[in-house]
Order: sequence, then structure tokens, then C-alpha cells
Amino acid sequence: MKSIYILLFNLIILISCNTVKNDENEKLITNPNPPNIVIIVSDDHGSKDAGCYGNKAIKTPNIDLLASEGIKFNNAHCTSPSCSASRSVILTGLYNHAIGHYGHMHSYHHFSSYDHVKSLPVYLKEFGNYRTGRVGKYHLAPEAVYKFGEIFKANSRNSVAMADSVQAFIEDRDKRPFFLYYCTSDPHRGGGEVTAHPLKPNAFGNKKEGYPGIEKVTFNEADVIVPPYLPDRPETRAELAQYYESVHRMDQGVGRIIQHLKSTGKWDNTVIIYISDNGIAFPGAKTNIYQAGINLPCIVKNVNSEHKGSETDVFVSWADLTPTVLELAGVLTNAQQYIQSLYKEYGSENTNNIYAKAFHGDSFADVLNGNLDKEDREMFASHTFHEITMYYPMRSVVSGNFKLIWNIAHGLPYPHASDLYASATWQATLKSDDQLYAGRSVKDYTYRPQFELYNIKDDPYEIKNLINSVEHQETAKALMVKMKKYQQETNDPWVTKWIHE
Repeated sequence: MKSIYILLFNLIILISCNTVKNDENEKLITNPNPPNIVIIVSDDHGSKDAGCYGNKAIKTPNIDLLASEGIKFNNAHCTSPSCSASRSVILTGLYNHAIGHYGHMHSYHHFSSYDHVKSLPVYLKEFGNYRTGRVGKYHLAPEAVYKFGEIFKANSRNSVAMADSVQAFIEDRDKRPFFLYYCTSDPHRGGGEVTAHPLKPNAFGNKKEGYPGIEKVTFNEADVIVPPYLPDRPETRAELAQYYESVHRMDQGVGRIIQHLKSTGKWDNTVIIYISDNGIAFPGAKTNIYQAGINLPCIVKNVNSEHKGSETDVFVSWADLTPTVLELAGVLTNAQQYIQSLYKEYGSENTNNIYAKAFHGDSFADVLNGNLDKEDREMFASHTFHEITMYYPMRSVVSGNFKLIWNIAHGLPYPHASDLYASATWQATLKSDDQLYAGRSVKDYTYRPQFELYNIKDDPYEIKNLINSVEHQETAKALMVKMKKYQQETNDPWVTKWIHE
């Protein structure tokens, strides 16, 4: 009987999308000229590793072009610094701890979202009549939840081939708008002919002969910019040089997507969102909720924007992406009402109910339309697994200048992702006399306290833990209250640790 009610409600919502505008149904009207929408997700691209973000040693002309045509976000954050978990948030607007997608879905890791979850491509198809397609890295489950109308095949290390594989999808004369989810495997570690080795940098998918249609560019180790959260060692520079090559390869695919949009006359009516799933694939960044792991590039080219080439310090997160896209498509209210119908159907007494809030994020469409200086808000992050063997739940909150991290499993040694542990950078650190990794000792990096508190304005690389500082006790307590409230509102199972441990 419940399923019948839900089906009936779906039909009502779909009918409402085509009603005539009046005072009663104004919020339900679909955008009369909905834009095409392209989300580009790179794999492990760090926040400052593009020309438009200040790195003049790397080559990212197409990402830089996108920034000149759109808005660059300086305070954009993923909510979980791990591939699958992060992508589940991107496409649902819900924290992964609320939908069950705690870690990787592939191989024996086998994490996936609950069957009743709806995702962005499904919303766009059902409420906005969008054509939907994806190409490249997927890393999500189950297929029924993250369902796209068309799936295109191409080597995800060859971003140009990926772009060419969706050319016909972009050019289609179908009058319906399209949603394209374009995800490269660059600049993720591995996948090339050279494997991880403690004495040799890991190839970031870089083959000696290169890839068809891709300009192969190598970088001088002396020229790379070593960010302060990494140790400036020869091994690090060698790995960064290969990482730069992979970033440049990925950037060429961004250029080809732009080319196809312009050649078909669809550039002007297409929203493009460029992001990364999590931080750079080095220890201290990826799989960590330190800023290097979650503060990421985000560039949005809007339709008919008067704010081209702008930048903003407004805080946004990947939980905001789904509601933002739905608002741009004109169907956010429809989706919210559908979710709230499920909430009413299943009842508030269900303590595992994920529908208490339609989306855990909020639309930032107003920022794209010019509200570049709106008031800051809290940012939350939730990480529990990467690989199945890497259980280490962490939660964080950023409010104002301060950031609190709760290492829930602080009694355990921090677990390394297998590829990061094998990296030349980490192995060189283990063999060094000082045992220092960019301001932290190996011991402190491995054995973490229950709470970490940082002033990220004065200490952006989170080296000085203020949790035991007398003058910061009230700040710490206030952030703990915010964190606990956030966990309760987003149905985080680990909220029970406040009581039981």
C-alpha cells in the first residue's frame, strides 16, 4: 500500500511540472528554458593545482578558461575524502553516513547506498525530463539508485577519448536538455605501466608512449611547487612532476568538452561544474579530513552569467551540488516535496529515517547569480572508510576561523591507503633520520588524539593542535555542540559514541 501512495505522489509531481504558472503552483513550475548541465569530476585533484588557483608551474589552460567564463570557489569542500564515499554525496546531496555508502564499492570493499535513495540523474529525468549520460569513472552502487539513461565507454585515462565518446550525446537534436556526468581517472595514482615502488615514483597513469589524441607533456622536478602539507624531498618532487603530467592530460579533456559544446551551439545554455572528488593522492591529503584532503577546486560556468571571471570565498560543499543543480534545472521544489512525502509516509518515529531534511546540503544558485559575499556557514565532513580494511571514522566542523576534528577511533593507528603507503614520498619519510612529514612526526600522524582543534586562518595546514589550550576551551565545546547537532540531524550512527565512549 505504501508503494502505491508513493507512486501516486510521483504522478502528481510530474503533472505539476507542466501546469500553468499561478500563485498556488508557482514554486512547482519547471524552468521554461532549462539549461544543459555538465558535471566534470576529476580524481584526486588538489585545491591549488591549477593555474587559475595560483600554480604557475602546472599547465591547465582549459580549466583556467573555464574559470575565466565562470566563478571560482576558494572555499569549496568535499564531505568525505575518498572516491566512492565522496561521489555518493555529489549525486545525492546526502552525507554518506546517512545513505550507507561508507567507502569503496568495487572489489571486496562492497559498500553501496541504500536501495530507497534517489540520485541526481533520476531526479532530473523524472522531474525535469532530462536526457542523462555518464562516461568514465563511476565507483557507485547500486546501479538502480545511480541510474543514467546512457553509459558511454572510453579509457578514463584518456580524457579526450572520453569527450569524443559523448560528442553525439551533446549534439543530439532532441529538444530535451541533457545532464552529462564526466569523470576522469586522472590524476589518480597508478594505472600506468610503472607500479608503486619505494625507490621510484609511482606513475599517475602515465605511459611512455602516451595516449592517442593527448599531448604528452612532462615536467621538471625542480620546477614543481611543493605545497606546505607535503615534505620537500626529491621523491616528493619526482612524484609531483608525474602528478602534474596527469593533471595536464585531464585538462585536455576539459578543453575537448568545451570544444564540442561550442561547435554545436550549446555552450551558452550549458552549466559546467568542475570539481575533484577529494584531495591529492599523497599522505596528509586524500583519506584525511585535514584541509588538504577536503578543500578542493570548484569552478562553475553558469548560463548568461554577468559574473564571468569572478571568485568567491563563500563556503560550499559537495552536499550542496545536487540541490544546486536541481534549482538551476527548475525542479528543486519538486524533489524536496517528493522526499518529504516519504518522510510523512514512513513516519518520524523511524530513527533511521534519512528524510528528516530533504537534502543535507543547500543550493548555492544564488551565489552563481551574484551573491558572492554571502554570510559564512558551518562546513561538516564525515569519513568512515576508504578501503574496507581502513576503518577510521572521523567527523569535522568548520565554523569561522576554527576547525574541530573528532577522531572517533583514536585508539587505533591511522590506517594508510595501500597506494599512499607505498608511495616514494611516504617511504622516504619512513627511512629519514628526522621521521618528519611536513611539520608532523610519523608517530603523531599515525597516532592521533581524540580531538584536534585548529585556527585554520592562522594555521591553514593544521599543525598546532589547540585542543588543550586553556583559552580555546569554550571554542572547542561550542564546536562539539555543533558537531553533535549535525550528526543528529543527518542520522549519523556514530552519534552514539558521544554516549557509549
